[in-house]
Amino acid sequence: MLDDTSIAHSCEKGKGPTMANVLHAVYPTLIPVAEELRGPRIVLRRYRERDASDLLAALDASRLRLSPWLRFPNRLQSVEATRDWLIHREAKWLLREALGYAIWHGETEEYLGGIDLHSIAWDRGFFALGYWLAEGAEGQGYMSEAVRVVTDYAFDGLGASKVALRCDARNTRSAAIAERLGFVQEARLRAEAIANDGALVDELQYALTQDDPRWQR
Repeated sequence: MLDDTSIAHSCEKGKGPTMANVLHAVYPTLIPVAEELRGPRIVLRRYRERDASDLLAALDASRLRLSPWLRFPNRLQSVEATRDWLIHREAKWLLREALGYAIWHGETEEYLGGIDLHSIAWDRGFFALGYWLAEGAEGQGYMSEAVRVVTDYAFDGLGASKVALRCDARNTRSAAIAERLGFVQEARLRAEAIANDGALVDELQYALTQDDPRWQR
């Protein structure tokens, strides 16, 4: 971790990251972050403890479809467990370690799913994306919209240099979102992860950099 005395040295021309990135790395808790983002049809709001009932209901309706790909729903089997998980998410938000948003329908206020920026490296402007949709919300373009909104915010609002995502190579729906939006497939990482069913699986890695054209497809 850099300290105050090293900031100027690190920001000498050609020597390292920008002043903004260095300051973010030193004082991430001071970085202003939008608690609400909007798209044409959806509203993204920072996760709060009060979202526990809506989140649990969405997970209960979606467990069978999500079970091959996500681990966190397995721990959330009660309102109390879900509240505890959300409190931990709020702590990560305050520390700027992960920025999680609940996805809501802009008109009906229906809970649609979640999207987050995680594995954040403020010093180099790296953000990883994670996302999921509730049962009945898939196939309507909501997640493509959410990914565009969050990715634009990461680049234009948070100074991202790269936004990346990984998914199980068998998760064709998740990969299709990345490919449809023009994320570049950087790698197929063979035998990279152990899936929920115990299988050793390949992962696909996609990314956009600050210099890549966005939403050309």
